Amino acid sequence: MLNINSFGIIGGDKRQLFCARSMVDDGYGVFLAGFDKSENTLGLKNSDISTVMSSSDAFILPLPISKDGGTVFSPFSENPIKISELVSFIGNEKPVFCGINGAADEKAISSMRIFRYSSREEFSVANALPTAEGAVEIAMHEYDGTVSGSKCIVIGYGRIGRVLSLMLKGLGADVTVAARKLRDREFIRALGMTPVSVDNMGNKYDLIFNTVPAEVLDSHTLARIASEAIVIDLASLPGGVDDNAAERMSIRVIHALSLPGKSAPKTAGIIIKNAVYNIIEEEEL
Repeated sequence: MLNINSFGIIGGDKRQLFCARSMVDDGYGVFLAGFDKSENTLGLKNSDISTVMSSSDAFILPLPISKDGGTVFSPFSENPIKISELVSFIGNEKPVFCGINGAADEKAISSMRIFRYSSREEFSVANALPTAEGAVEIAMHEYDGTVSGSKCIVIGYGRIGRVLSLMLKGLGADVTVAARKLRDREFIRALGMTPVSVDNMGNKYDLIFNTVPAEVLDSHTLARIASEAIVIDLASLPGGVDDNAAERMSIRVIHALSLPGKSAPKTAGIIIKNAVYNIIEEEEL
């Protein structure tokens, strides 16, 4: 790093704790705020906001930055951390690395010198693996049968869909993958799975994994493929399922958001750290 010797990590969940621990192990000074209720801070000390502000060369905010539009997402904090106070304290000189999650986050911190680690390609690719593992873990816990031998469909063949479909196939599931592009469907076929068009899903399944952030599982599609299935929706809100229709048909839908932070926080924290380091190197901060 060029001019950054210390980081202030403000708010977040276990991902930020493991990010902080890894940065300390790399030799950087790290100051935490928003973890006063955490039972295990991995040997790191929680500080007050003023100490973090005065001691840090750069700051890392969580993903999402906020869940209410006014305070930093900090489930381990006794007292709310107001975004307006951060903006006032930090100003626009020191870099702030953050995970933007929608227009509310963007507007709240627009006056700061922000760099979005969550929008980087390597961040998204790296997070596909813990997301897929987390989805499989949910399926194993919630489905009454075994994943092996089950009829599964993965909707979407992006980063997560590619990893997840191969993971399910490796576990012995009968895997169908719904993809819009003909090229993707040919890859799916070549890998020993059954390709279908997203607009032509017609069979019944035991487990349905959606990765598409658009309503691909409307009432008609749910009636065709999901009457006996558990639906695990991995897409960002509002997701890809008509929840009202699913409720009317008594179809169980599990909205599985932020899985890397829940299923593999250590890995997810290191992914954040690596993305921040890459930004610093590219931007020569």
